[in-house]
Amino acid sequence: MQSKDLKFDEPMFESKAFQLTDEEEKICKKARELGSEKFAPRAYQYDDEAKFPTENYKDLHKEGFLGICIPKENGGLGASFRCYTLAAAEIGRYCGSTALTWNMHVCSTLWTGSLTDDLNMPNNIYQEHRKQRTIHYNRIINDGAIYSQPFSESGSAAAGTTPFSTIAEPVKNGWRINGKKIFASLAGHASYYGILCTEKLADKEPSQKNTLYLAIPANQEGVSVIGDWNPLGMRGTVSRTLIFKDVFVPNESALMPRGMYFEAARRWPHMFLTLSPTYVGLAQAALDFTVKYLRGELPGTPPIKRRMYPTKQITVAEMQIQLESLKALWFQSISEACVDPSPAQIKRAYATQFSVMEGAHKIAQLAIRTCGGQAMLKSLSLERILRDSRCGSLMLPWTAEICLDRLGKVSLYNPGETDQ
Repeated sequence: MQSKDLKFDEPMFESKAFQLTDEEEKICKKARELGSEKFAPRAYQYDDEAKFPTENYKDLHKEGFLGICIPKENGGLGASFRCYTLAAAEIGRYCGSTALTWNMHVCSTLWTGSLTDDLNMPNNIYQEHRKQRTIHYNRIINDGAIYSQPFSESGSAAAGTTPFSTIAEPVKNGWRINGKKIFASLAGHASYYGILCTEKLADKEPSQKNTLYLAIPANQEGVSVIGDWNPLGMRGTVSRTLIFKDVFVPNESALMPRGMYFEAARRWPHMFLTLSPTYVGLAQAALDFTVKYLRGELPGTPPIKRRMYPTKQITVAEMQIQLESLKALWFQSISEACVDPSPAQIKRAYATQFSVMEGAHKIAQLAIRTCGGQAMLKSLSLERILRDSRCGSLMLPWTAEICLDRLGKVSLYNPGETDQ
């Protein structure tokens, strides 16, 4: 609900109650201002036309948000994992497609920055990595370069169970890339595609340990974007199919040293929780819409109050309870994210991902039901929020089904334990 004393919506996470740092409060406030002033008014067009939010990215660059997780020494904002996810939730509140694609970009800096810094590697390799990541950071800070992060392929590699079928063959001064990525968000709009692929080593079977994380220029010879994009929700992500045919990339294209992605996925599993902030924001947006609508304060609708009906009051109470539960669990998980988490923390991360991705849609469903027929109109944001929220459970690498499967197994089996 919007306070009479504030121009913008109140924060999703109150600074005093959640003990946010001054930096977190400042960045979240700017995210809320951007979302309310710039992103929300444009969201309908991006969704209706399945159009990439190019104008939003210009604003993100202007405010320094393309470099939110780039270290301050490299010209970025130097935000922590928690600070970034809080800001992403605020942006997801106003435009789900912008928040979700922004996550793909930010992860290219988060993974190569503070997350990689937490991993153990020889000093000479680490220093070379710092030198190489500066190349990518400068492109983002100075030129507004956008990095995507296409995961999905036709198999199960994105879920972490098999090696990626996109292959990087070592050649002189770099690699030759061949493969395909599907549901590749930002396809045709990113400056660089940060792809995960398997390095082809002589006389060795493909292995997840040999996963490389490489930045391929969008205009590089052999890169093509194919197919249409006309999905149920998250239409502004423009997640078309990427094809790589004998694409050469030099050594400095490596976003992580050899073997570090495998180490990160194993030792920093919360890295895969960064899809969830968008859906926390959508859950909040569904409640925001409902409260404003029932109070007769929703822009673009007649100032008719509908709050006096007990059935609507009860539904709003149910939505509030579900949202507060979801936010509390999520805030705990993003606050404790770290290298080498405990088994309890990993289980909580799976539970968090599932709760957010399923819970956001349940809250949106309640919103549609209690707001009634007008809520189905595409001219109002709730219809889009409902569709966008449904897509969360499908997002790799931690889909709702994968979270249930892994949470059940790690709860019932100790490491190495079988029934044989």
